[in-house]
Amino acid sequence: MTALHDLTLHEAAALLDRGEVTAQALCAALLERRQRLDGAVRAFVHADADAVLSAAAAADARRRAGAALGRLDGLPIAIKDNLSVAGQPCGCASRMLSGYTAVYDATVVERLRAAGMIPDGRTNMDEFAMGSSTENSAIQRTANPWNPAHVPGGSSGGSAAAVAARLALAALGSDTGGSIRQPAGFCGVVGLKPTYGRVSRYGLVAYASSLDQIGPITRDVRDAALLMDILAGPDRRDATTLPEPAGGLEAALDDASARGLRVGLPREYVDVEGLSSEVRQAVEGAAARLRDQGAVVVDVSLPRTRYAIASYYIIATAEASANLARFDSIRYGHRDRQAESEGLLEMYCQSRATGFGPEVKRRIILGTYVLSSGYYDAYYRRAQQVRALIRDDFTQAFQRCDVILSPVAPTTAFRAGAMTSPLEMYLSDIYTISANLAGIPGLSLPCGLSSDGLPIGLQILGPALGEAAVLRVGAALEQSLGGTRFPADLPPRAVPGQ
Repeated sequence: MTALHDLTLHEAAALLDRGEVTAQALCAALLERRQRLDGAVRAFVHADADAVLSAAAAADARRRAGAALGRLDGLPIAIKDNLSVAGQPCGCASRMLSGYTAVYDATVVERLRAAGMIPDGRTNMDEFAMGSSTENSAIQRTANPWNPAHVPGGSSGGSAAAVAARLALAALGSDTGGSIRQPAGFCGVVGLKPTYGRVSRYGLVAYASSLDQIGPITRDVRDAALLMDILAGPDRRDATTLPEPAGGLEAALDDASARGLRVGLPREYVDVEGLSSEVRQAVEGAAARLRDQGAVVVDVSLPRTRYAIASYYIIATAEASANLARFDSIRYGHRDRQAESEGLLEMYCQSRATGFGPEVKRRIILGTYVLSSGYYDAYYRRAQQVRALIRDDFTQAFQRCDVILSPVAPTTAFRAGAMTSPLEMYLSDIYTISANLAGIPGLSLPCGLSSDGLPIGLQILGPALGEAAVLRVGAALEQSLGGTRFPADLPPRAVPGQ
């Protein structure tokens, strides 16, 4: 039998249903593996083994009693450190929230629990989800399981690394400008950013409210569809959720074929400076595979792509400036005790100065500037106008095609410490941020390894509420490529210099 830690969610669910394994045995195997190997990966920032095993025992008892069970009842799932799980720390990998314990469940966690799933540890991330490498965590640096000298991507790097290293069967992440898709691409797993509003954001610590979206990171496409059938749906506590009912996405994979679909290749995404030749070949190879399966590959244009980076980093930082104002050391967050005697203003300033890391402070300052008097129209309003044009580009493109193929990132995972310029790091998001600006779904799928043994990620974009087509194409490619591959286990203390 396949090792328990190597199972997909749907494979584990089948074993549980047949009585060939118990939820306790499955969770115990993952916890034991995590205890041995996470010192090398450093994907997790918190875990409560006793609570996980207790929840697994309860799931086994429900199964023995013949209770009506959800498809994934008894299966564990890791949770990114910016999602509230009642009674667990919710630190956003920041000193600012050190010691904070969540007092309620996020809607997505409620829905996972209702389906019988078990929140299984909290994963590392870039502080407040601001970054593309998980190097901005105030807690630890997570290693890429394929090569510990390289980053796992970000900001959901801990979630992607945990799934790739087989320390978790699946995980939740959040995606503001690629933070699910890029780490999934760097770590060689599957990551889905849903349509904006398809999944409730209630209980997610906000970075940029008009861009944030929660989604799954999994070992294969079917698992992503299974989780989306649980996570999606309207929520009265989040007014931005769409009325679209949940369900039906796994059923869409019954026809995992690209036959008859129109697949778009945007020239602005493949004919650009800085795109690795191996990444470009992988994307073109994927298009050829779909063509061989009966798809029609067409050229499309997204002409405002060149404005996406500037627009995104104005809108995202402006919203971050407003959202993070709540962490003022009075109502929420870290308090600098040494500054208390120096007056309220000094305590406020010093607490934020010592509580936030450099990248978070950089984005707050930039966002405050673009919202300030005299600059709002010149920057923020204009960025929102560009955002509308980018959305129009996709609307026009999807009149010619059903899905769009592109790279996830210009290169494979870069070495830790290699991106010394913030601007260089921001530019690496060029392929993912447009989907957030337009509010459309995007899937990251592994499509081979580079010459130096690192995963190459392929991105599949669809129109709003087009997850079924995106997942269908992803499943067709996954079958053609032979499924997900996983790296060898890292040796203990594999993270260089740590």
